[in-house]
Amino acid sequence: MPSECTTCALTVIEPLGAPLSGVARVPGDKSISHRSVLFAAMAEGSSRLSGVLDSADVRSSLAAVEALGAQVSVEKQPDGSLAGVVTGWGARGPRQPEEPVYCGNSGTTVRLLMGILAPWNVSVELTGDESLSRRPMRRITGPLSLMGARFLPEGRETLPITCAGSAGLKGVSFDSPVASAQLKTAMLLAGVFAQGVTTVREPAPSRNHTELMLPEFGVPVVHEPGMASVTGPCVLHAADVRVPGDPSSAAFVACAAALCPGSDVTIENVGLADARIGFARVLERMGADIEIALESDEGREPRGSMRISYVPGLRACEVAEREIASMVDEIPVLALVAARAQGTTVFHGVGELRVKETDRLQAIIDGLSQLGVRAWAEGDDLHVEGAPDAPVPHGLVFDSRGDHRLAMTWALVALTGSVAVSIRDFEAVSVSYPQFLSDMQRLVR
Repeated sequence: MPSECTTCALTVIEPLGAPLSGVARVPGDKSISHRSVLFAAMAEGSSRLSGVLDSADVRSSLAAVEALGAQVSVEKQPDGSLAGVVTGWGARGPRQPEEPVYCGNSGTTVRLLMGILAPWNVSVELTGDESLSRRPMRRITGPLSLMGARFLPEGRETLPITCAGSAGLKGVSFDSPVASAQLKTAMLLAGVFAQGVTTVREPAPSRNHTELMLPEFGVPVVHEPGMASVTGPCVLHAADVRVPGDPSSAAFVACAAALCPGSDVTIENVGLADARIGFARVLERMGADIEIALESDEGREPRGSMRISYVPGLRACEVAEREIASMVDEIPVLALVAARAQGTTVFHGVGELRVKETDRLQAIIDGLSQLGVRAWAEGDDLHVEGAPDAPVPHGLVFDSRGDHRLAMTWALVALTGSVAVSIRDFEAVSVSYPQFLSDMQRLVR
């Protein structure tokens, strides 16, 4: 069990002491949860949502749409998810809020809101916590400005930023320099209410939840890998959305099973979109035993189960830049697996990690060095030289830097090993997977 070190504000993570086995269910997909809430708020009528992730980030989206005029009635369910009804503002558009809209630590909330607010005659100041206020926003406001959107102060890179109403947006054709689902979605949502066709092309396919979900709300989308297009103006209509389990959360369970001898775990009701399970393909190339069973395309989001069995002798592999968009949030935990594989694993084109909740690229390198594992960056490539037999030193203290993915990654060092570790600000896991530790502990009972 974890324990709090009250004198130093650390959480001590103890080894599980046994293989992982049985069935796991992970929380609802964070990306789909955000979109279900935001799209329902934009729509005419009342949408019924279920399986929504109850996390700090998703609650930021719920609070934001309520401040903008949507009616929100959701409650916590016995399984820990949120379910209920969101009645949208529809053709009336969002209302003018009395105060700035606070987005907490949620980059998805603030960046998608920029696209949602751009076509309406409102002036909304968007703010966030200290971490979010350091993250780059020009990559969103710049492309939206090409459509006629206005953001003040002009050219500002970081929050707070005011979205100034710009009725009469025009559709554009935009070639994105990066594969970013947030950028793509912001432009498509602005394009829903713009005149003409809005097309976004990417250098590699990013998550396609928006392309899959918008048609459920009555908005036709033309899409193929690396391209998506909408024709406006049109109106969203209410829809029912059942959110599947989050593949990014499932990745931590899967990697734990791949690292812990004797483990055999099945993760049920998890999203299986190709753009989200790149981590599973990498684990397979490293030698892990993974079986994927597709069960349903309900709501156009493929879902099913994933079984992971431990196999000794993991080996290094190369991950191409074109694959990174399908696993960018899982790079930290995959780097930990690479640290226990034979050979040097290379993740190409992971510069995006520098502008996440923290500089994840440097954090990975620093954390692995504490384990005696050599890792380094060459340009935007991450190299991890595996040390499968290196013992974990006693007394390690990892700093999560307030990043939920890093907190869970360093927790696996203890959970899949034999030495306890301490983690600073482990509570960051509440952003995406609040019950992470209890779920892991249930797998050894």
